[in-house]
Amino acid sequence: MRKLIVFAVLGFGVLAGCGTPQEQCINRETREIRHLQGMLDEIEGNLARGYAYEDYEVPMTRWEHCGTDVIRRGNGTVIEKPRMCLEDYTVTRTREVAIDPVSERRKRDGLRDKIREMTPAANAAIRACRAAYPEE
Repeated sequence: MRKLIVFAVLGFGVLAGCGTPQEQCINRETREIRHLQGMLDEIEGNLARGYAYEDYEVPMTRWEHCGTDVIRRGNGTVIEKPRMCLEDYTVTRTREVAIDPVSERRKRDGLRDKIREMTPAANAAIRACRAAYPEE
């Protein structure tokens, strides 16, 4: 039931920056409530699994082609030899981390309350967007 209410509130809000002026207006006016809904979905997933996911970065090094060396032989032969260099880069990985269920439930309840509080204003904004930019 809760998700149906939120989806009804969001209307066309899933469109990012494209779409008609009406869709853009609705997107702009419902951005915060969609952000809160995403956070709520993540917390509910954490509670259902019993753990959260955390991204972390791992620095690594690899050989990269970074140019060419020209070698001229005595017989007039020219050889182009690739030059290799060590380049640093970062890999993002994900790991499971423990959660505090009591804290996660408190966050979940707070987000639900905030979304419920923002829903009437979001509905009014959607109606205003539809009035200001009627679809043809």
